[in-house]
Amino acid sequence: MVKRLCFALLLTGILLLAAGSAGAGRSGTSPTASARAFAISVAVPGQSGGGAGAITAPPEHTAFGSGFAYPADGTAVTTGSLATSASASAGSTATAGSSGEVNSLVLFGGEIVASSVKGEADGSTTGRAARGGLSGSTVSGLTVLGQPVAVAPNGRVALADWGYLVTLEQSTETSTAAGGMQGFHGSVAALDVHLTAAHGGLPAGSQIQVGYAEAQVQAGVAPPRKKPPSPTSKKRKTPSPPELPAGEHRGPAPLLPIPTGLQPKLTAGRYVFPVYGPSDYTDTFGAPRADVSYHHGDDIFAPLGAPILACADGFVFSVGWNDIGGNRLWLKDTQGNEFYYAHLSAYSPLAQNGRRVKAGQVLGFVGNTGDAEGTPTHLHFEVHPVSLLFMGYDGAVDPTPYLDAWKRLQDVSFENVAGWVPLAGVTDPAPKPAAILLQVSDISEASGLDPGSLQRAIAASINAEGDRALLRSLGYRPGPNVDLGRG
Repeated sequence: MVKRLCFALLLTGILLLAAGSAGAGRSGTSPTASARAFAISVAVPGQSGGGAGAITAPPEHTAFGSGFAYPADGTAVTTGSLATSASASAGSTATAGSSGEVNSLVLFGGEIVASSVKGEADGSTTGRAARGGLSGSTVSGLTVLGQPVAVAPNGRVALADWGYLVTLEQSTETSTAAGGMQGFHGSVAALDVHLTAAHGGLPAGSQIQVGYAEAQVQAGVAPPRKKPPSPTSKKRKTPSPPELPAGEHRGPAPLLPIPTGLQPKLTAGRYVFPVYGPSDYTDTFGAPRADVSYHHGDDIFAPLGAPILACADGFVFSVGWNDIGGNRLWLKDTQGNEFYYAHLSAYSPLAQNGRRVKAGQVLGFVGNTGDAEGTPTHLHFEVHPVSLLFMGYDGAVDPTPYLDAWKRLQDVSFENVAGWVPLAGVTDPAPKPAAILLQVSDISEASGLDPGSLQRAIAASINAEGDRALLRSLGYRPGPNVDLGRG
């Protein structure tokens, strides 16, 4: 019976694949993305086992925990803090990313110990191509049976006569479907323990996986354009769509009406303006955009490297890269309201998933990464009130009234703000700050024989009026005193 059922399912899948391939050339296919992660999983034959932090995307999810024990007395597993995140989006392109992280792992009373364990997977598509990686996965401070162990991908470590351990157990696959469209699937378990004999209160066949992450994306292709009507066909006149600002394109229509005129009161304590120093912004919420259905926030223009601040007390999540936002992060305040920061040039050490922060602390630095490359440097900032989170990403509200009301800090603490940027195959056009990146000037061309050379080298080398003209073409009106120099 089982064999017949499996054969029937396989045959159904083949028929569906054939039907999809046959129709791909006629109707096109949309990119797809999915991701999942968990912090820890304990599988025990004949028992329910246990685990923590299991999440999937879409929609975007995060989960945090102060610790985990199995069984209740922790004889087999005890951990410190846990954090997982998963995000997946598909529009003209697809992106997916996930991570599962465990701190202070202790198995079987100390026979296996690690200070931190993290699995991370990501994938993205461009046109018909797909790519991804697992390079963010790490295991630190691993000790097995009292001996330090070097960590390598798919490394196998014997556990006396009762089992074995695999480090960074991973697999990646890039496939090509009909029409040349690629797909990527990658998964990793940072640590995977298999028991071949009963041990530590667990029977043979038990499995403990720590730091699991998985990402899958599939490229798509737009349907072919319809043939123009024949000369004998009756022509129907349709009104022309309104013209868009120069450089803009019409994106997909929003799934829900744009929530205009809604500004729920935010009551999580002190709120501060999210950019430190000179900056300029105007209300562009709801304006058309090329990559998304509409502009979900405001762009705050400031010099490259200007400090970006936590606007409220809360915790940081979904730190990383996507093709539209570039280097981006989210902040959730203590009331549950969420705030989106995009196009950062770099992060501060506080920009870590699950990190608690205070209003005014430095999270990163202004840039123009992602789809903002080539535009004046700015922070894209969004407000998602907790009362509208049920609407998903379209639950954003106009941030302008909040920005107008929030206090601009005159003093910022710069403790431990050495900048960092993602290294996992991301092409980042912004320079990488060493300590505090406020503005960038290349003094390498200065000559020691010319007393005025150094002053000329550190002077602004970008035509500020040119930047102002570009801003005006995008619908912005920067004030005359706004410093647009990027040096």
